[in-house]
Amino acid sequence: MSLWDWALTAYAAEGVADACLELQDAAGQNIPLLLWAAWCAHTGRTLDEDALEAAGDTARAWQETAIGPLRAVRRALKARAPDLDDTDREAVRAQVKAVELEAERRLLIALEKLSPAPSGLSQPPINAMVAAARVWSPMTPRAGLVRLADRLPA
Repeated sequence: MSLWDWALTAYAAEGVADACLELQDAAGQNIPLLLWAAWCAHTGRTLDEDALEAAGDTARAWQETAIGPLRAVRRALKARAPDLDDTDREAVRAQVKAVELEAERRLLIALEKLSPAPSGLSQPPINAMVAAARVWSPMTPRAGLVRLADRLPA
């Protein structure tokens, strides 16, 4: 199963979306990077330092260039604004949301291309997710990562 397909299935599992949003908004984590790490563990791919560094660089480039700015525009369009028709504002917001999702999909495709080949059995995702979180930020939100890992499908 491709990373994108796995991520869609995982995100639809009970509690995963909320756990992801908490890690994104409260801990500043990059959710596609975390899902990539979990998928790697799930598919028996061992992440070494080079793979993690390359993935972190790729995620940061997508985050800074496309995903972050699109998310900021989408969030700005959420609130009603004087002189903006609500229907038009919501229509533009929906389009921005679709482009933001496409950017996240493209990031996941790029991350999948960086993935090492499977080398063993499926592993619990928490260690790979912690390693990815450490590449992303100096703070490791362990409790949030455990919450997400516990909700991901086996």
